[in-house]
Amino acid sequence: MVEYFTTISSSHRTLILAIGLVLCWGLEGAIPLFQFQYNKVKHSITNLFFTLTTVIVNLLFATILLTTAQWSVENKWGLLYLLSLPIWLHGILAIMIMDMIGAYWVHRLMHIIPIGWKLHRIHHIDTKVDVTTALRAHPAESILRALFLLIGILIAGAEIWMVMVYQSLSALNAQFEHSNLKLPKWFDKFLEIFIVSPDMHKVHHSRKQFETDSNFANIFSVWDRVFGSYKSVKKTDTIEYGLDEYQNEKDDTIKSLLSNPFRK
Repeated sequence: MVEYFTTISSSHRTLILAIGLVLCWGLEGAIPLFQFQYNKVKHSITNLFFTLTTVIVNLLFATILLTTAQWSVENKWGLLYLLSLPIWLHGILAIMIMDMIGAYWVHRLMHIIPIGWKLHRIHHIDTKVDVTTALRAHPAESILRALFLLIGILIAGAEIWMVMVYQSLSALNAQFEHSNLKLPKWFDKFLEIFIVSPDMHKVHHSRKQFETDSNFANIFSVWDRVFGSYKSVKKTDTIEYGLDEYQNEKDDTIKSLLSNPFRK
């Protein structure tokens, strides 16, 4: 696994993303939480456009991230190098640190800092949350997330293969947690002990701000509990998605979403 993810190609990374998308799309068609009345193809085209921009930004930053990881290894730079750890434990802890900094904290800050929210709100404008919503991010947000991941790599002392494993897990769980799935309650709650489950993340997309400003984690659910941002809702099938000020269909076009952060 170490060898594979150290030398993984861009095509293989894209294939992992595509497989996750197809699997989750099939599952949400079989066991949907909401029976959305919408043109799924049209909705998907908008979201997949932003998925493509996210992939492009990640590929552009790949050299910087991997060079940083290589430098970290060669110079033994990072908190985990202060400990004498077996490679498997180093990998797990590095992935957790990257998830905490490169996903949880950057996400939470984007809900707090006005300029961050301007970039991030296009993700929350979606009123029909499904698997295609997962990587719906403004290109400027994708750049910001890449910079925070860079910080996470340096703090953790992550190797190249750890970065690649983290990015693959991050994309796959983002697809899973956004999927319009109705899992058995006991199973969803069991998953939530370890990872962000669909029900847990649906709360984050609520129109109610006190629910929107919760459950920021992406892979590991522990961060919301540790940092006091966890919230649970008994009936997730009653959640209303989106933002109060953006309920018109014209607000959800590619052109409108791209320009949204630069409008009052």
